[in-house]
Amino acid sequence: MNEIVDPEGYVPATDHPKWNQSLVCHCYDPDTKVGCFIRVGIQENLNESNTWFVFFKDGKPLFTRANMNLPYTPERMNPGMKIAGMEITVLEKLNKVRVQFDEADFACDLVWEGIFNPPMKDCVEMSQDEDGSFAREMMNVHLEGPYRITGSITIRNKETIDINGTGYRDVSYGPRNWDAMQHYRLAWPYFPERNITFAIVHGVSTDNHSAYLKMMHDGEDWIGIKSVDAKNTYGEDDMAIKTMDWTIVDEKDRTWQFTAKYIFNWLFPLDTFVLTEQFMEYTLSDGSVGYGLAESGYRLPWEGNGG
Repeated sequence: MNEIVDPEGYVPATDHPKWNQSLVCHCYDPDTKVGCFIRVGIQENLNESNTWFVFFKDGKPLFTRANMNLPYTPERMNPGMKIAGMEITVLEKLNKVRVQFDEADFACDLVWEGIFNPPMKDCVEMSQDEDGSFAREMMNVHLEGPYRITGSITIRNKETIDINGTGYRDVSYGPRNWDAMQHYRLAWPYFPERNITFAIVHGVSTDNHSAYLKMMHDGEDWIGIKSVDAKNTYGEDDMAIKTMDWTIVDEKDRTWQFTAKYIFNWLFPLDTFVLTEQFMEYTLSDGSVGYGLAESGYRLPWEGNGG
């Protein structure tokens, strides 16, 4: 990552028509069974912005707001931004961010605080993607990692629920050309008992090139991953992931295996591409339980999920 650039501040656009800056904040609290998907995408050269703000509880939607074609905003989360009812503010560079929302039907005040040091790593740099398809068409820098989330939400019946969960943040900039992808899948589990996480994306481009972005934290350091064997099963719609069975070999030649089962999913439209965003309950082969995102994306018209 270019250390001169503040990825949470304004990053000057190149001449790529689909230049993008984005931030993502996810959370799941297994005690309250409350979770959320939050994203802001800013496409300067298209003069557009887009947002996700979806909360769920007990596997059902709780509050949903998605704005996929908002006007461009010059604001960034550092020093602070307001968009689509959200106020997002960096409290500590890359390590702590606050998301606030306060309307008649829903409110939240949540803080994401990093678990590791450093809290995020650039998955593009860690992956050393020889094919280069992700770097060319999907991102230049993609910082990501697991966070502890605390705070509260208030729902329509005025019930306030305290939140103490985990989830990923990511901060990225570069091209974001969904139309270059045929399909992709993602796994971001965090296992608190072991203090281990995996950050893996497998994409297949329209010209049938396959590439991975992959790294992990083994409880001591961020390290690379040599190989991934990913097996998913899908629901009746062939889009939402039902179960996962993935085997990973890290750069130290250790083998890791985890399975996952479905908690909740939501569909986000991107014109000629569609994302299925999901939370899953993950289980390591030693029985350790964790939670995290699973994601799958598909080019339209539909040509299958890639298996």
